[in-house]
Parts: sequence; structure tokens; C-alpha cells
Amino acid sequence: MPLGGTTPVGPPRTGARWQASLSGRVLLVDVAAIVVAVVAAYVVRFDLEVDVGLLEPRGGQYLLISVVLAEAWVLALGLGGARSHRVIGAGREENLRVVRASLALFGFAAVVCYLLKFDLARSYVAVALPLGLVSILAGRRWVARRLRADRARGEYRRRTLLVGAFETVQDLGIRMRRERSAGFDVIGVCLPGGAATPSPLPGVPVLGDVRDVAAVARRTRVDAVAVTASDTATTRTIKQIAWDLEPSGADLLVVPGLADVASPRLLMTPVDGVPVVQVTPPGYTGTQHALKRAFDVVVAGLGLAVVTVPLLLIAALVRLTSPGPALFRQERVGLNGEPFTLYKLRTMRTGAEAQLGHALGGAAGVFYKPKADPRVTRLGQFLRRYSVDEFPQLINVLRGDMSLVGPRPQVALEVAQYDDALRRRLLVKPGLTGLWQVSGRSDLPLDQSVRLDLYYVENWTLLGDVAILLRTARAMLRPEGAY
Repeated sequence: MPLGGTTPVGPPRTGARWQASLSGRVLLVDVAAIVVAVVAAYVVRFDLEVDVGLLEPRGGQYLLISVVLAEAWVLALGLGGARSHRVIGAGREENLRVVRASLALFGFAAVVCYLLKFDLARSYVAVALPLGLVSILAGRRWVARRLRADRARGEYRRRTLLVGAFETVQDLGIRMRRERSAGFDVIGVCLPGGAATPSPLPGVPVLGDVRDVAAVARRTRVDAVAVTASDTATTRTIKQIAWDLEPSGADLLVVPGLADVASPRLLMTPVDGVPVVQVTPPGYTGTQHALKRAFDVVVAGLGLAVVTVPLLLIAALVRLTSPGPALFRQERVGLNGEPFTLYKLRTMRTGAEAQLGHALGGAAGVFYKPKADPRVTRLGQFLRRYSVDEFPQLINVLRGDMSLVGPRPQVALEVAQYDDALRRRLLVKPGLTGLWQVSGRSDLPLDQSVRLDLYYVENWTLLGDVAILLRTARAMLRPEGAY
């Protein structure tokens, strides 16, 4: 149910029902993946050896081992918390629990075989363990994608109570509404001052004071209570809320005052019983920077080798369909505010830059791009829609002006309007593609475009770059927000 809508306060709690359904779905996926792995391991171990049949002593033993292993593997995932509704669809934590439970099982099996002096075939393990892990993780990824889609439609959602100061509750509520696939329905808030305080979220009632959280949670039968970082959320207060919530069965979520920081940068350290979150610095320089540069050079070089001939043909079409050069050059602002010359296939009429004010119909903002630009040629519309005009920027990548992945390169007019937060975009090289390009492009509101760029700057990883490049290939085939 959308955050802005009114929600009844006291319907029967349905969390247990959807939690059981979700865990059951994952159980079926796990069983299927594990059966595939142990069957494949058995076939590789025996069916390739014509002198060993299914009913031979060794074959029969391994048939029994396969059955026991499959059952134990399913049990290990459950005991390891890998099928808890709290981690299903959570990504990194879910994957870690799957890997830990699987490795623990095979480690235990190795110890048992050693004590019993049973020589477990290495070929059997070499197939069962990696294939099983890959199959389980692939199945979990499929479940996570379905879960996000189901939650966006209003299923598998947690009735949630927000607790904290006005501003922090408002920020979290807005984020939960924007990210509906996370599965939180905010049914009310608890603020200092209680019901006398205006609600920070339209249509969501203030149900009590921070001290009333447990009573409100029991009355409204919520599935989760999210406590945001504020002066009122002291360590003692949070501990008391946790104790008071135990009889209700509601999950306690503690939201630190950290926005847009990826989990790999967070390290949890206990200090005298208090969990302390350490935020590691972003990798702007050093080994990570050198690795990113090497990746850029290799991939951009291969990319240019593939697209050079098609680009020459398209360049000839640009010259034939519109007077002027095929290549468009423009000064953009790059790393640390240094200007560079950006290359693109020309998609506008010659002299289009002088007509910018007329095309925009007013002052240019930080992210300006009109949806129906009269300066764009008919061929240019096609090239822009499928991002073909951006391919010459592979030259910029090889020269070191740009990276394959990064924030969108902007002109000096836009950079001049940056505030302190936006200036952090200049801490990394601009990219040929990025989170903005694969998340809706020009259809995104300004605040979300800024947030995506800053998130990338703060949380860059090489694997993240690879994922964005793969999403870019898909976005080029199904373009959205490209004008």
C-alpha cells in the first residue's frame, strides 16, 4: 500500500503467513538446486566409468551418500539462517549465509570421512560443492527478483512503525515510499511529543510518543519497528524498545544516520557491548584506482576494435543527412574540475549550441536536457535513443579523460551551479555510462539523479562497474529516458 494512503490501524497481523510462504518458496528452490548438484556429481563419478554400476558396492554407497548429503545440505541452510525471511532478498548477507552453511557442511563431512577412514572421491566433491553453490545462489537471485516485483505490487510487505525525530522519520518514510520493492508499509509514526506533533508523512498518523512504541506496536500488530538516528534514540532507549518488543514478535530495525553508504564500507565493531559502525573511506586513489584504469584501457580498446567500422559508416550517414562534421567536440569538466574535450557523433544541427537558451525556454539547471529538442536531427534522435552517439567517448576513455563508468560529464555552465555535495562528483572521472544512465536517465527527478551519482562516487567497486556495464547493454536495447 502506498505510503501516502490511509492505512487501517488494527487489522489482523498477516506477517507470519507471508513469511512462511516466502520461506517455502526458497525451500523449493534450494531443494531443486541441491538435487541437481548431487545428481550431477554422482553421474560424473560413476556413469563415466563403465565398470561401476548403480548397484555395485561403491556405487550404492555413493547413492546413499548423495541422498544424505542432499538432506543435510537443505537442513544446514535452514540452521544457518539462510531461509530466514529477514535475509531473503537481502543480497550480500543472504549470500554469505548460504556460503557459510555450505562450506560448514562440507567441512563437517570431511572430518567425519577422516575419522571413519572413508576416502570420499575428490571428483564427487569437486562437482557437488561448486555446482551446488552456484545453483543455490542463482535460485536465490531469481527469488529476489520475483520478491521485488511482488513487493512493488503490494505483496510480501511488512507493516512498519517509524520512530524518531521529525526530520529523520520523514527522510526514511520518503525513501521507503520511493523504494517500494524493499517491502515496507508505513502504518504510523511515533515522535517526541506524541499525537500533538504534526505528522511528517502525508496520510500517516502519529500514533504516540517514543516512549509508547511497544504499546503502539502491540495495538497495531506491526511486523517491524524502525528506529531512526536522533537525539531521542539513545542506547538506553533502543535497548528498552528491544526488550518491550520481544512479546509482540515485531522486528526491530535500527537505522543509523548514514545515507547512501554501501554495506561493504561498513564494519561493525563491538565496544563494551555497544555496536560501533566504522565507515571505511572511498577508494578514490591507490591500488583501486590503478585497477580501474587498467580495466578501462582493456575494455575500451576491445570496444573500439569492435565498433570502429560501424562508427565510420554511421559517421558517413551523419554527413549525408545533415551539413556539418560527423564528430561533435565539446569542452566538459572532468576529474578535479579539469576541462577536457569530449567526442560524440553529431546529433544536432550545426550551430545548435548558440540556440540552447531558446531550446530550454529559460535558465539551464544542473541536469538540463529537453525531451523534445528541436535542434536534434532525425538521425540524431535514433542515435541518442540507442546511445550510439556516445561510442566515440571510448577515445576519451583511452586518453584518460573519462572512465567507462562514472557520473555523467557536464559542461562548465552546470558545474558552476554545484553546491558542496555536488562537487563530490568531480572526485572521480566522468563515465561513458553510470548509475544515472541505467536507472532512468532524463526521466529521473533532479534529487534522485544527484543521489545516484554521489552514491557511485562514495561506493565504487570494480564488480559494481561490471554490473553497470551489463545493465547498460540491456538499457541500450530497451532505452528509457534517452532524448
